[in-house]
Formats: sequence, C-alpha cells, structure tokens
Amino acid sequence: MARIALGIEYDGTDFRGWQTQQAGVRTVQECLEKAISKVANHPVAVVCAGRTDAGVHGTGQVVHFDSDAPRDMKSWIMGVNTNLPYDVSVRWATSVSDQFHARFSAVSRRYRYVIYNNGRPPALYRNQVTWNHRPLDVQRMREAACLLEGTHDFTSYRSVHCQAKSPVKTLHSLRLYEHGKVLILEAHANAFLMHMVRNISGVLMTVGAGKQAPAWAAEVLDAHDRRLGAATAPPYGLYLVDIEYPPEFALPKEPLGPLWLPHQLGES
Repeated sequence: MARIALGIEYDGTDFRGWQTQQAGVRTVQECLEKAISKVANHPVAVVCAGRTDAGVHGTGQVVHFDSDAPRDMKSWIMGVNTNLPYDVSVRWATSVSDQFHARFSAVSRRYRYVIYNNGRPPALYRNQVTWNHRPLDVQRMREAACLLEGTHDFTSYRSVHCQAKSPVKTLHSLRLYEHGKVLILEAHANAFLMHMVRNISGVLMTVGAGKQAPAWAAEVLDAHDRRLGAATAPPYGLYLVDIEYPPEFALPKEPLGPLWLPHQLGES
C-alpha cells in the first residue's frame, strides 16, 4: 500500500461542510472519496488536515489516503479531477511516507477571511466574500488584532459547540491587508478552534466600525466567555489557505489563495 497526499481546493458554498454526514447531505469529503475510489478501483477513505464548516472554502486543504493501485501522480490528479464536481479540484499529488499524517503531522494552519467593505453589495463573488457596508477603520482593526497574537485561552472566540479538548492555542500572527475595497484578515496558528477565525473577524469588524475600542478585543479574550464577544461572522469569506508540515515531507507549495487575490499581499 502506498500513501498519497493531495492538495485540494473547493468552493464551500453548496457543501454542508467537509466531513461526511448522513445520506443525502452533500460534503466535500464524500465527493472526494467517491472520485478517488473510482480512480483507485477500490473504496478509499481520506484523512484531512482540518475540517471546515458549511459555506467555508479551501485553497490549501491537504488530505492523505492509502492505495495499492498502480497510478502515477499525474494520473491521480487528472483522474480524480475528471470525477469531481465543478466546485472541487485537486491541485497537486505526491507520494509520502507512512509516517505522514495529514492532520497529526501538521505544525500550523493558515486561514484568510476576506471582507468586501463597500456601501453596495457585490453581485460577483457574493459567496466568496463577506460584505460589510459600514466603513471600517483598518488601523483600529490592526491595533485590536495585535492584542490577540500569542498563546492564549481562546474560550471567548470559540463556538459553544466546539469539542476541542483545550481552548489554549498559539496565534503566531494575525495580519490585516488592504486591496482596494477588499480587506484580508490572515490568521496563522498552531491550530484553530471551531468558529475561532469567524469570531475574531466579528470582533475586529465591530472595532473597525467604531462600536468598540481596540482594547475590547483583549477584554473579550480575558473574559473566557463567548457571550461577551461579537456575533459570529458569516462563513462565505473564510478560506483554509495553507497547512504547514515539517520540511522532510517536501510537499508541493502553491499560492495561498483565493486565487483572484494578489499572490503577494502587503500592508497598505
């Protein structure tokens, strides 16, 4: 049996999240496993780096699976893509050692939350961005974001339904970029809690709209009470864009995405 890792991109709009659920519920995992199984000519189960919720997108999702089918990497990519729906795509494929595990070998994850800040709603990309009609003060949002970096108990920023054993996570960086009317919040951490990025985004947009001072982000953090934060931001603007692994696995690297954004983002 060989172990294969795939890089996956998907538009989460019409999915009920990543993880396979009951019959009749469309999920990314179910579509991917069906496509891989057809190419392998045997049932295949995949393990992903991080499960995403309904409506959330992925440009840097990583999965692995085991198969004894004699296929080269080009055949895995082309064959699986041929059998996938329009809103899922394999970006790359590579052979990995048995020691590789898509979830447990990961050392960090990176999400981007994309906000369209304009008085009028977008007609295009309406399911790929979160529209905020209120003018947002980016500098205030950056001041608030700095207060959340580091190792903290993020109870106030996780869903009440989160099943993670510990709310303590290390947020390596939380940066905000501007690209015209589009704001991109990039969060890089060792791991994330359920709705953590969306709850952080909700707090930062509240601060940017002038409804709270930047220091409020830290006050919410220190309270360890989800009820004291802002409303959870919508899923449409959220993207899982990168999974970092130890260099010995030598996985391919692709632009973080979403692909319609500049590849190199810089603060304005």
